[in-house]
Amino acid sequence: FAQDDDESAQPTQDDASKALDATATQWSFQGAYQSMPSYHDDLVNGVPRRAGLDNYAQFRIVAPIPLKTMTILPRVTFRHYENVSSGESGFGNTEIFALIIPKAMDWGNGRAGIGPLVTTPGDKNVAKDEWGYGFSAAVVNNSGLWFYGVLFTQSWRSIDPNALPAGVSDANALGIAPFLNYRFGSSGYYAGNGDMVALYDWNTKGFYLPVGLRFGKVWAMTKGSLNAYVEYQTSGIYKDWEGPAVEKSYRLNLSYTLPVGGN
Repeated sequence: FAQDDDESAQPTQDDASKALDATATQWSFQGAYQSMPSYHDDLVNGVPRRAGLDNYAQFRIVAPIPLKTMTILPRVTFRHYENVSSGESGFGNTEIFALIIPKAMDWGNGRAGIGPLVTTPGDKNVAKDEWGYGFSAAVVNNSGLWFYGVLFTQSWRSIDPNALPAGVSDANALGIAPFLNYRFGSSGYYAGNGDMVALYDWNTKGFYLPVGLRFGKVWAMTKGSLNAYVEYQTSGIYKDWEGPAVEKSYRLNLSYTLPVGGN
């Protein structure tokens, strides 16, 4: 995507599209609650598949740093998990990610970037009690009423490789998150595939693909936008995946975006 010498000639996104775009240069504050009331209880390698956690509350903030030659989008995600059956709860691994978008990779109605990813230790009852380091990359585009893209994440465990069993690497699962949203005209309503993060385990070669449906509405205001949605998710591909596989998952979300400078 070549950048036009006259930046004013570039395509631009409207406010409703920006509210769905995690790579847009704007402040973003998100609160979400996700309930996972049931998991698949089939057998994995002859052993009953373990269930996952029951629910979590999430808060995420994006604080843009616009520079002359690039935009940096630091993003911090906090999650608090609960396991009702065991009475355990605690904070998960906090994710700190800074997407770097060079001006040459921003074509107005879409962009591409890459940046470092760090995860901090979480409560050992609900998460890994260790640091993680890696990177994330994203490519997004807006075309008419469609908004689509993909996000990749890869990190490595910050532990002594000698402490790992033979044949096991320190790589965490590769995350691939494709997304597709369609806006219903100027009504503010939209539908999409939701938070569909596919996972590939480098050690077991297992692959996990959730499938879901999101329905929401964006309210574009004079200063900023509100985005509210509900989402349902289940597991599409999970037979070779050794971790939990959600059967039913429900999510509620409310986020507020604000242009840089509040304009």
